[in-house]
Amino acid sequence: MAFKKLIQPLKDSLENKGFNEPLPFQKLVLSKIKGGASLFCIAPMGAGKTTSMVLSVIHKLKGRAFEDAPRALIFVKNKQAALQLELEFNAFLRGTDLRVYCAYDELDIDRQRDAIYEGVDIVIATPKRLNKIFFLNGINLNKLQICMVEDAEFLFRDHNLAEVTRTPESIGKCQYVIFSSAYDKRFDRWRDSFMYNAQIVKMN
Repeated sequence: MAFKKLIQPLKDSLENKGFNEPLPFQKLVLSKIKGGASLFCIAPMGAGKTTSMVLSVIHKLKGRAFEDAPRALIFVKNKQAALQLELEFNAFLRGTDLRVYCAYDELDIDRQRDAIYEGVDIVIATPKRLNKIFFLNGINLNKLQICMVEDAEFLFRDHNLAEVTRTPESIGKCQYVIFSSAYDKRFDRWRDSFMYNAQIVKMN
């Protein structure tokens, strides 16, 4: 998909940054995500996975805040990854009013619950903290449109796979997009449960 098909604020941000054409991997995945497909996006570092994620979410949400419940959820491995991804989003939010919030273990959970309750559009979270907030009735996932995982290799450490697998059990229809440098056979269980007909898009 060409950048010209994105919403205007994204086109303006990309132009200001000097990005005129998507990278080959971005051409492969942006149109598929835009079309609503659930995907495993497999590519090496430097292929443009993170930017693809940011552009896709902002475009899907039309760059506009809406009500209080989050419509996009992105799982990351730790606090550093959450804050770095927040910076990536902030670089493309000009001209939108989307609200991004990070939830990770080091912050006071009551403060996090209150901040999410006040209204957010995009939540970037570590799996364990997201589930703690959810079980405290601190986040409404009923409006979720897209759920993503960044650098999914971390899922196979410290029970993160089980933590993330819990989330689809609590929500209805949703698009799932998993970004990783390799496909792991353990993902087959997701394809048999909540990621029906998910496509694998791979670039070496």
